[in-house]
Amino acid sequence: MSNLIKRTITGIIFLVVVVGAIAIGNISFFILFELIIIGAMYEFYTLAEKKKFSPLKVYGIVIGAIVFAANYLFVNDIIGTKIFLAIIPLIISIFIIELYRKTEYGFVNIGFTLLGILYIAIPFTLANYIVFSIEANYNAQLLLGFFFLTWSFDTLAYVFGVSFGKHRLFERISPKKSWEGFIGGTLSSLAVAFVLSIFFTEMSFLNWAVLSILISVFGTFGDLVESLFKRNIDEKDSGNILPGHGGILDRFDAVLFTLPLFYVYLQFIQ
Repeated sequence: MSNLIKRTITGIIFLVVVVGAIAIGNISFFILFELIIIGAMYEFYTLAEKKKFSPLKVYGIVIGAIVFAANYLFVNDIIGTKIFLAIIPLIISIFIIELYRKTEYGFVNIGFTLLGILYIAIPFTLANYIVFSIEANYNAQLLLGFFFLTWSFDTLAYVFGVSFGKHRLFERISPKKSWEGFIGGTLSSLAVAFVLSIFFTEMSFLNWAVLSILISVFGTFGDLVESLFKRNIDEKDSGNILPGHGGILDRFDAVLFTLPLFYVYLQFIQ
């Protein structure tokens, strides 16, 4: 089976699962994002281990899952703000546990453990505040629109880049990315933003268009940052769970930058 066919089949299944889980309701949304956080953090820590570092893999993942769950319970008014106080001793305990491990790179291990939480768990956690941003009721429109714009930019930037790419965008980090791909993906996502404004009326076309530009610019930076990390580890993909696409972190690298910025933008327009 060719890589293109593999990539297409995997992409369709991936799209159906993510869209379906977000659209069905808040419970499937919660399960989906917990699984994404666990999978992406596992890949991140595993990459660090390939450089002989030893982050607290299991403990870091547990904290990441707890951070998401705590915010989910908070936005659902199941528990109050005091739930967040429990996170403080969990973070402090990372430093204490490392004292007793007697590893060679103690502070590097602490750094990678904390970075996994900051880089992956916290950005995904903000999805809670997007789906519950409208009168505290679960509403999938904004988050689905966000992912449609992200995927349209990513897919069409790839198509335009393969078809017309001549001028490298950031050759030192990602030799295949081109300005032609970036421009083609951006224009295409603006067209998708117009379609979204017709069906997803929670935001105007202007706001969807601003979001599409944010995704195009900062999603590219998110992709490049993950590529920089993988280059430092001497790995092509973060994992192989998604045939033709790599790992979970590869699929959501842009989201780690753009989802927090979308949340910030929503605070301004609401």
